[in-house]
Amino acid sequence: MSKRKKWTLIIAIPLLLMIIIGAIYVNYLYNKTENMVTDSQEKVGRENETSELRSKSVDPVEDNVSVLFIGVDNSEFRDEEESRSDALILASFNKQDSSVKLLSIPRDSYVYVPEVDRYTKINHAHFFGGPRATIETVENFLHVPVDYYAKMNFEGFIEVVDSLGGITYDVPYEIWESDSNDDKNSIHLTPGEQQLNGEEALALARTRKYDNDVERGKRQQEILKTIANKAISASSVFKVGETIDAIGNNMTTNLSFENMKNFLSYGLDENITIETMNLSGDGGYMEDGLWYFHVNEESKHDIRAELRNHLDLEENVETSDFANDEENNNTY
Repeated sequence: MSKRKKWTLIIAIPLLLMIIIGAIYVNYLYNKTENMVTDSQEKVGRENETSELRSKSVDPVEDNVSVLFIGVDNSEFRDEEESRSDALILASFNKQDSSVKLLSIPRDSYVYVPEVDRYTKINHAHFFGGPRATIETVENFLHVPVDYYAKMNFEGFIEVVDSLGGITYDVPYEIWESDSNDDKNSIHLTPGEQQLNGEEALALARTRKYDNDVERGKRQQEILKTIANKAISASSVFKVGETIDAIGNNMTTNLSFENMKNFLSYGLDENITIETMNLSGDGGYMEDGLWYFHVNEESKHDIRAELRNHLDLEENVETSDFANDEENNNTY
């Protein structure tokens, strides 16, 4: 055998083995993800599983769609099914522009909750009726359809960050915060860019003592973007299996495996843009002695118009079927 053939074999055999191993790994991850999504399935419980604000069913392949991300507290001191949502982020996806808009909804927002036919904090909706009641409340509040949802508990958030080896984040100020077991001041972070583990990232995402609900929402958006960037980085390729386990054990969603595959086009597009949005307003104590965040009506209307436009829906909304927006302006 000539030297040239020998060197060809020396190079080709390892390369072939890497391709085979890569194919096996990809197939393994594919099957693992499919099983994870199947096990996490939980329908909303509405007619044809379609929003009442839609004239027909939608498909992420062909349509602009929305996903509501619900973060719930499931520490040992709380039952997840009767817990309040601690984070609500509504994402709209536009196929034509390859763009995503992320709206953080303050957890103490004073809104009408259809499930109990009264006004209260938006995070109470999950306590009264889980994802279905939360989706109905968000749709009534914004008059924007919620096509899909994904609910994850805090344990899942922690495990996802840890499975990725932590995240690098620029902490804005010194914080002392409880961990997921409610151990007071067990998390201490100093200002500056640093590596955060799951518990530390959760504490930073949850804290409200150092600014306000709006700033907290912005921080959550940035942390989620940081986690997403870490997850799709080359350094995380062989950590995907652990991440899938972390998600699957702690998530419920009405997204099917086919739906999720259809969102890949956004992640694979190098020109994708992600814009964060926030509602403005102010807060105070009301007659019941509780503190509420009152969303500015003009801000809400502007956000509503922008989201509906991003979903390619008519901007003019018939509000006769919804609770009166003006009641949100009750004095306090």
